[in-house]
Amino acid sequence: MSTTKDYLPDTDPLYDKVINALEDVRPYLQADGGDCQLVGITRDMVVDVKLLGACGSCPMSTLTLRAGVEQAVKKAIPEIARVESV
Repeated sequence: MSTTKDYLPDTDPLYDKVINALEDVRPYLQADGGDCQLVGITRDMVVDVKLLGACGSCPMSTLTLRAGVEQAVKKAIPEIARVESV
């Protein structure tokens, strides 16, 4: 069984929209020593991000992902279903 996800091509205009939404929350993550990186957007509209720095090991990272990153992305791009940490 393959574990490779079926990501949209990185030329898809959704990538720029998601990157802009992530840029809006990035200062808050960086203020606590963390950051996030866009990994890809699946065809079923799931955004995969990698939490970096302090966010990668923080016990509150799930809350940060759902209440911060996911809400910002979904507000900017309503067609996004959810944001997952990979």
